Amino acid sequence: MHPTYRVLYVCTGNSARSILAEALTRRLSGGRFEAFSAGADPRGEVHPLALELLRNNDLPTEGLRSKSWHEFAAPDAPPMDFVITVCDRAAGESCPVWPGQPITAQWSVPDPAAVVGSPLAQKAAFRETLFLLQHRISLLTELKAESLDRLALRTRLGDLAGHAGGKRIPGAAS
Repeated sequence: MHPTYRVLYVCTGNSARSILAEALTRRLSGGRFEAFSAGADPRGEVHPLALELLRNNDLPTEGLRSKSWHEFAAPDAPPMDFVITVCDRAAGESCPVWPGQPITAQWSVPDPAAVVGSPLAQKAAFRETLFLLQHRISLLTELKAESLDRLALRTRLGDLAGHAGGKRIPGAAS
């Protein structure tokens, strides 16, 4: 039996990338990970294209909301095993002190919500973000974290950001 790990995905607005990562982890981890997301400066709502993409790919949307990372730094917050920043801007922010001393990593992922252009171009950006996150999260959920020490695990988690290939969700909608 594997332990259950808690992972918090952080970005600035908590409306697209971190939300997609939270939903993907719930689906791909087979119950080995409990996923959360938050933002340094939350937008207050999940981006409509993120929700549309999740629904089109039969990924869970229940309970998803844009929220501050301060919820997860509070004394009564569940301790995280991993905190993964999915944008460069949030990586430069003064992060709270996370209870439980989680292993942290930076996964730079382009912001699909920042794409300006046609609705087709915007949807394509969201699909590409989902694909990139799916690949990294698949690798994360396959890690045998219980057999690695903290330094090796932190290194391995950071290495996942360099992986760009991978397989798409079977039957994923375009």
